[in-house]
Amino acid sequence: MIEPSTTVPTRLLVDADACPVKDEALDIAARFGIEMVLVSNGGMRPSRYPGARIVTVSAGADAADNWIAEEAHPRDVIVTADILLAARVLERGAAVIGPDGRPFTPESIGTALSMRSFNQHLRETGESKGYNRPFAPQDRSRFRGELDRVLRRLAPG
Repeated sequence: MIEPSTTVPTRLLVDADACPVKDEALDIAARFGIEMVLVSNGGMRPSRYPGARIVTVSAGADAADNWIAEEAHPRDVIVTADILLAARVLERGAAVIGPDGRPFTPESIGTALSMRSFNQHLRETGESKGYNRPFAPQDRSRFRGELDRVLRRLAPG
């Protein structure tokens, strides 16, 4: 794990390609005065997110994840639904929140990885169709509350 430093500013790094809460994240990042970085494989319109830095990585299944994992430090907050990416950035000491507002923590990531593996097995054997539950208004609300809580914890002073 990288050692935390209060001299390094907090950033919000968003795994942006399929993230449903980019607007909420931008609002909260602006309120806290922190940099927000949207990382994607392309197709993002900068004019829609004028307060964010947009990083477009090369095409490839894990290019955005790799960029985020290499950049992450302990004062960063990562927004992703990708459990493998969450595990990688937790190892670097970053905070991680899913778009539904549920935090990934060092205590919960093992269970999340196990469930991911189990669900993948069910899909591969045909026991499950692999449908995700729909994104609900309460998920958006929970995300806003959790991001606010984490950023308050990381705020200097």
